[in-house]
Amino acid sequence: QVQLVESGGGLVQPGGSLKLSCAASGDIFSIAVRAWYRQAPGKERELVAALYAGGQLKYGDSVQGRFSISRNKAGNTVYLEMKNLNFEDTATYYCKVVDTRRQDYWGKGTLVTVSS
Repeated sequence: QVQLVESGGGLVQPGGSLKLSCAASGDIFSIAVRAWYRQAPGKERELVAALYAGGQLKYGDSVQGRFSISRNKAGNTVYLEMKNLNFEDTATYYCKVVDTRRQDYWGKGTLVTVSS
C-alpha cells in the first residue's frame, strides 16, 4: 500500500511558475512509476508527466518543454515543476504511482488555477 498527498497548488498568473509536490508513504520501495495527471472541469483526466523506474520520462504534448517531473533521492517525493503557465493549465493535479504489482495509487489532488 502507498499513500500519496499532493501539495503546492494555488493561484498563479499567466506566464508564472509553480512547483507541486507529492509525498509518498507506505511501501515506497515497490513504486515503479511516478506520474502526474490533471483534470480540468468538464474534461477527462490526462497524463501530464511520468517518470519510470529506469529513468525514462514522458510528457503530455501540451506541457512538453514547460513542465518537468523529478523525484528526490529517497524516492518518497515526486515533484512537478511548471513554467510559463497558461489558462489551459487550470486543473486539479493528481499524483499517481504504480507499484511492481501494477497496482495504481492516487492522491486526492491539488488545484492549480491560472488567472489574471
